This record gives sequence, C-alpha cells and structure tokens, in this order.
Amino acid sequence: MSGLLAEQRVEIRHLQRDNEAQAAKLRELETQKAEVDNLKQQLQAHAAELRELETQKTEVDKLKQKQEAHTAELITIQARTNVTENQVETLKRDGKAKVAFSASLLASGEVTVGPFNTNTPLVFRHVVTNIGDAYSPNTGFFIAPVRGAYHFEFYIGAHGHASHPSGAVLVKNGEQIFTAYEHQTSHYGSSANGVTLLLEVKDVVFLHQWANTRIFDNVNHHSTFSGHLLFTM
Repeated sequence: MSGLLAEQRVEIRHLQRDNEAQAAKLRELETQKAEVDNLKQQLQAHAAELRELETQKTEVDKLKQKQEAHTAELITIQARTNVTENQVETLKRDGKAKVAFSASLLASGEVTVGPFNTNTPLVFRHVVTNIGDAYSPNTGFFIAPVRGAYHFEFYIGAHGHASHPSGAVLVKNGEQIFTAYEHQTSHYGSSANGVTLLLEVKDVVFLHQWANTRIFDNVNHHSTFSGHLLFTM
C-alpha cells in the first residue's frame, strides 16, 4: 500500500511540473501576444502618419499650383505695363498700324507638354512672323499695341492617349474665350479654333493648356498660335 502511495505522489509531482511548464508557456505566449498587439498598434500609427503626410503633400502641391497660377497672372500684369508709349505712337502714326504674328510651340527637337494638374500658360517659342513685335516668345503673351479688331487662330495636336486628351483655351485678360479640344485613344489628333476680338491698348491675349491634357510639337510645327490686326478703331 505504501508503495502505491509513493508512486501516486511521484505522478502528482510530474503532473505539477507539467502544469507549471504549461503555465509558463501560456505566460510566454501571452507576453508574445502583447508584443504582437503593440507592434500592430505601432504599424497602425505609422500608417496613419503616412496618410497624413500624403494628405499634407497633396495640399502643398495644390498650393504650389495656385502660386504658379498667381505668378502667371502677375507676369501678365507686368507684361501689360511694359508696353511703352513710343511703341504705341509708332504704330498709330498715320493710322497705318501693322500687327501680325505666327509662332509654333517648339523651336527645335520634339516634345509632349503635360499633363499638368492645372491650366498652364503656353509659350510658343518658334516665331515665324512678328510684325509690330506685339507677341513675346519669352512669355507667350500678345499685347495689343493699338485699339482695334484682331483675329487669332490656334492649332493644337497630340498623339492619342487613353487618359489624356489635348486641349487649349484662348485667354483675354484672364477671361477664357474659345477652346480647342480633342480626345482619341490612338493615332495623332488635332483641334483648332479662331476668334476676332476688339482689344484695347495693352490688352493681353495668350493660350492656356487645359489641365490633364497633352500637347505635341516637333520640327514640323503642329501646334501653333497666330494673330493679326484687322483694322484700328
């Protein structure tokens, strides 16, 4: 009988040790689970920080675009004030003012301009004709030297793209006038428009590239901007 009790005590001690070992494993697993939960919380916090940084970057980009638009407006105002009275008087002399220009987007090579997130002023740098020097290839602005009726034409082209059309709008003193727009998913496409405007001295006319569009030009001069004075008034 005493031998049987001794064996049972040994088994009880084994069971106790097993229980203690299992309890230790459970405590270790709980510690590991707590560490995993803590890592998850840290990852979630980092993800939230990244989302916040992306939001801030988007806001900064929007502010930059607004600043660029404001800068373009300031350039327009400055360009208008740069027209001298001597130029005006020269063109007015004897009522024989002569004003005409034609320019293409690119002076050399080839380029696809855009897409941009906002409307962007276009500068047509390859000047073919600029009688009266009213068009500037540095700013893209045409500044009326005399009061009169002027006619403008513009041609805009680009290779087809699934997401990005081609398009531009003629702007007078910040006011959108006429638009040329084309969207096809393949091959080359172009659009054009024209308008006659009554302009006062120092009125500014230029082209904006539509947001999210592409415009192509090369040595063949596909994308162009032209204008001329019809008659003074």
